[in-house]
Amino acid sequence: MIPLLEASELRVQRGGVTVLYLPSFTLGEGETICLLGPNGAGKTSLLLAFTHLLPFSGVLRFRGKRVNEEMGELEYRRKTATVFQDPLLLDANVYENVALGLKLRGLKGGEVRRRVGMALEYFGIQPLASRHARKLSGGEAKRVSLARAFAVSPELVFLDEPFSSLDPPTREDLLHDLKRVLKETKTGAIVATHDRLEALILSEKMGVMRAGQIIQMGPTQEVMNKPANEFVASFVGIETTIPGEVVETANGLLYVRVSGSVTLAAVGSFRRGEKVFCFIRPEHVTLMPAGLQFPASARNNLSGEILEIGSLGIVYRVVIDCGFLLHAMVTPQSVEEMELRPGKAISASFKATAVHLVKA
Repeated sequence: MIPLLEASELRVQRGGVTVLYLPSFTLGEGETICLLGPNGAGKTSLLLAFTHLLPFSGVLRFRGKRVNEEMGELEYRRKTATVFQDPLLLDANVYENVALGLKLRGLKGGEVRRRVGMALEYFGIQPLASRHARKLSGGEAKRVSLARAFAVSPELVFLDEPFSSLDPPTREDLLHDLKRVLKETKTGAIVATHDRLEALILSEKMGVMRAGQIIQMGPTQEVMNKPANEFVASFVGIETTIPGEVVETANGLLYVRVSGSVTLAAVGSFRRGEKVFCFIRPEHVTLMPAGLQFPASARNNLSGEILEIGSLGIVYRVVIDCGFLLHAMVTPQSVEEMELRPGKAISASFKATAVHLVKA
């Protein structure tokens, strides 16, 4: 199947210095890819290059046709829409803002009304049609910006930090609405964000960027659970990163010495003597009172002492000294039932499959 969007050897330079380099990139029909990375990683520059708002060298193809050769730039832009971090609304009411792209495309009368009505319904803002843009809340303005983009029925939409500055409940509601609209309309999307929750909710694939390059791209769950290196691990929420050495292989398992007296069971294809990093997601760690029997399925059973415990809202983050620093996530109910506190002895367990290994 021909990809919706394809790029090869895409390069952006400033003052003769390459600030963005993309050897290859592919977006499938109706697929959503989130580009995750810190400020300055190159996410916005990549979106601007994709939208032809930033000069670049290389090849960009839409449905197999090379843009600017087999497909004109205007034709390409009319098949896409862009939503920026700032809603950039006109000094007019909501209806006129949503209708803007349609009127620029030469549509009139009933067709404009039909498409605007559909877009307003997508994002639940029909009652706001006559309200002036200056009287909208931040969340309402974001919805108008999204409705304006989808009113033109784009085949591909680019979104640059579209949920920044929103409070968590407003952001999560809008995220789920956008995911529903993307699915209903079968629209492809590329979303730039620094928030992994947005990537988890929206995307089938995720790319992690640093210094103008995508350093890991793959299915979202794979990137979240199997990071390619320490930078990706830290950015997708893995705080337990431990250097170690493979000391034994037996029965399909690897045994990795991570401190003088601690050896972890893991899975992988490394050989004895190889240096590795062990990555463990905090959600994969189970805590229990010291002295209780460990779960039979858990190959890694450790005893330790709680160093820190802190609330992250709906969960608590617990840091345990097990000969190395192990991070876990637990519910408020677990904190209360186990009376978790700094200085308390605790047992921790996790499966061999919860330990992701990469070459050191």
